Amino acid sequence: MPRDLSPIELQAEAATFRDQFKTVLLATSSKNGFPDVSYSPCVLSDNGNVCIFVSELARHTHHLLTNPVASLMFIADESTSRNQFARKRLTLRADVSELDRETTEGARVMKNFSARFGKTMQVLKMLPDFHLLHLKILTGNYVRGFGQSYVVEGSALKIKHLQKGGGKP
Repeated sequence: MPRDLSPIELQAEAATFRDQFKTVLLATSSKNGFPDVSYSPCVLSDNGNVCIFVSELARHTHHLLTNPVASLMFIADESTSRNQFARKRLTLRADVSELDRETTEGARVMKNFSARFGKTMQVLKMLPDFHLLHLKILTGNYVRGFGQSYVVEGSALKIKHLQKGGGKP
């Protein structure tokens, strides 16, 4: 049985887990409340919030612009998970706002996208239908496995509750 981790260790582990991903799974809903699931390439802002660069051709973009909330998921690959019922995952709730690419923060985020995704960004950033969206992390759950669910808060993923199981944001 793995040793219990302190809140600081859990927070660091959750952040390291999140930071390894180049994409995020998105749960969005239309203005009428119809749910949809998708994914997007992503980078982190300076303060650890998730940023996505998305086209108006994608349904999730319309959803996020008209109903600016989302649920995000980072989940361990099936092939590396010992048990498919207990895959390690980080699920987050976020408020969404558009980030102006011309601001200092927007320019830094776009630079991060270019560094991470290379030549593709040279083309995409020229397209007028793309929006830079900032997903401000509110709360969520970090699940390490069976009976190891922890409530996290904010972009730093601060462990709010250490109670195993029942991690309800």
